[in-house]
Amino acid sequence: MPLSSFSFRAHRIGASSTRRPHRASNAFCIAMLALAASVSPFVASAQSAAKTSGSAPTTTSAPIKPPAAVTPIGRWRSIDDATGQAKAVIEVYDAGSGKLSAKIVELIDTSDGPNPLCDLCEGARKRQPILGMVIAWGLKRDGVSWSGGRILDPENGKEYSVKMTPIAGGKRLEVRGFLGFSLLGRTQVWHRQAP
Repeated sequence: MPLSSFSFRAHRIGASSTRRPHRASNAFCIAMLALAASVSPFVASAQSAAKTSGSAPTTTSAPIKPPAAVTPIGRWRSIDDATGQAKAVIEVYDAGSGKLSAKIVELIDTSDGPNPLCDLCEGARKRQPILGMVIAWGLKRDGVSWSGGRILDPENGKEYSVKMTPIAGGKRLEVRGFLGFSLLGRTQVWHRQAP
């Protein structure tokens, strides 16, 4: 059916009806007609190519691949949320069984000396060197975040629940430590260290 006869027929139906047609449906019909008119030359050329080659038209586009998942794995500069100063370089690594852990691999803030000890830690970590200490463990993937683990603050020796979320395309890591509910806690934003 030619485009002009379709639009004429639609006009006559609208005119003889007691109700006025919806403006949105008219706009939709117009958009669909415009789309059909713009696609028809391509369809015709594909059909003629198929007739001459004796086969059905094929597409050659590559499948769309989803973007690679951004993970916390790597080295990060921890930034003190109170002072804004870099304190340490922390390596987040795969600890096996789908869980992540993190350890301190370099101290930037050496105000407590070149090799400070965790004097306020309890148990096996008490009076152990902070450099090399595992400070986060048991994190499992939870959507775009990693949670369900624990994190140690070597400054006060306390452990907290933790949630890590890569942000800014994986250039930053939001680290939230909390007691009980995620709403009650504190957040630091770590910066990915260039390799």
